[in-house]
Amino acid sequence: MSRVLQNPLASIDQLTCSPSKRDHIPEELEDDLRNFGAELIQCAGILLKLPQVAMASAQVLFQRFFFMASFKDFNIVEIGMGALFLAAKVEESAIRMTHLVTVYDHLIRRAQHRSTSPPLDAFSQQNKSGTHQHSHFIPLYYLYIFKRAYEFKAMTIAAEMQLLKQLGFNVQVQLPYSLMINYLRILGLEDHESVPSRAWNYVNDSLRTIVHVAYSPEVTAVTSIWLSCRDEQIKLPIDPGNEWWLLFDVKESDIKTVAEQIKKLYYQPLDRQRLPLTTEQVQDWITPQNKLD
Repeated sequence: MSRVLQNPLASIDQLTCSPSKRDHIPEELEDDLRNFGAELIQCAGILLKLPQVAMASAQVLFQRFFFMASFKDFNIVEIGMGALFLAAKVEESAIRMTHLVTVYDHLIRRAQHRSTSPPLDAFSQQNKSGTHQHSHFIPLYYLYIFKRAYEFKAMTIAAEMQLLKQLGFNVQVQLPYSLMINYLRILGLEDHESVPSRAWNYVNDSLRTIVHVAYSPEVTAVTSIWLSCRDEQIKLPIDPGNEWWLLFDVKESDIKTVAEQIKKLYYQPLDRQRLPLTTEQVQDWITPQNKLD
């Protein structure tokens, strides 16, 4: 008899007072860092051609980590790279670290509106151009690139170990995708022209919030269907005591809370260029002078 391990969920104390909140990091900044960190993981996974399950698992591990540690001590770049590197191995889709750091550097430069050329993998850039192929002279900029690549690789290795340490080596993630598909089949919506794709997109967006650390996958799956049916103006049974979500053992209050978390993403602008990406930048952000601003 096989058993499915349940996702570890954050406690009430962790949800109300996360390590970052205890370090006086504003709630809005914490939400933005979680959002942007998960977005970087998703974008990097797409560029690396990873399966969605690996990208989603990495985002859940990323969200879990920051209920055990503070943004004051760890930044979204190192933990994002570590989470994606670890999740890819867990899902048997291992990636080369050189490719990972090159892609991450590219995404960060784009977010900060900086030039993406030459890439972090400067050796391949040199070989393509042939500019310095037969010369012992290496431009200063390339030395900087080599140093940055080495630092990114060291950050990834250290972050992977921190993830395993803080999460107690529990890197199992149960995702809501298969549940959502089964629920759609039960509701007779599996072949609807737009509800399944909308629901899938809502699940993807939910990974940028804390819902996968606060609620079970069943709640996220039902919420994605609830939101999709509202968008398509599809009515499902809501007679008192016979509401359709009770079929999946989910509470209406949980559905509305998770839906609010997801919808907030669409109305809360994310200033990627100004968000602090290092612990030093986070520290500067929460100084008394910035608090007054």
